[in-house]
Amino acid sequence: MHPFFRTIKLVIAARRSPQTEMLDVSSVQMRVWPNDLDVNLHVNNGRYLTLMDLGRLDMMIRSRTLGIVFRRKWYPVLGAATVRFKRSLHLFEKFTLKTRILGWDDKWVYMEHRIETKEHLAVIAIVKALFRSDGRSIPSQELAEAFGHHGPSPVLADFVEDWKRMEKDFDRGQKTG
Repeated sequence: MHPFFRTIKLVIAARRSPQTEMLDVSSVQMRVWPNDLDVNLHVNNGRYLTLMDLGRLDMMIRSRTLGIVFRRKWYPVLGAATVRFKRSLHLFEKFTLKTRILGWDDKWVYMEHRIETKEHLAVIAIVKALFRSDGRSIPSQELAEAFGHHGPSPVLADFVEDWKRMEKDFDRGQKTG
């Protein structure tokens, strides 16, 4: 089930929050609700990806880029995600979702999502995403400039470069297997 009410609350809160820049960290406070749980009574692994969608939405609203996306008829596409589950979240537990852009290459924007409680890092994920429109992918530099960032990408950390290589190896394996 899509977190409809959580999304509405997020949109209202994000519009009232201070404006951010493209490379700033988005931080959203949330709580675990019954519809987030699986049969083991902790947050369902798939729900984490849905929550991360909300982090990216918050980032676009607070950086005032969502309007640009709508006007240009761009739509986001997630290409891959690597998620590390470090600690379970349980019913009514409070947590913070932190989202930030790590950098980009010609095609993909690389982002980090961290889900933290007051005491622990519960989940960390690295994702790659892009925007599409009219049957084409929007080049990352065009995207960055539309969002007000006219410089180069931040240097991608070694672990992101390693992940990119792993993705290429995986793609090669899929083609030959």
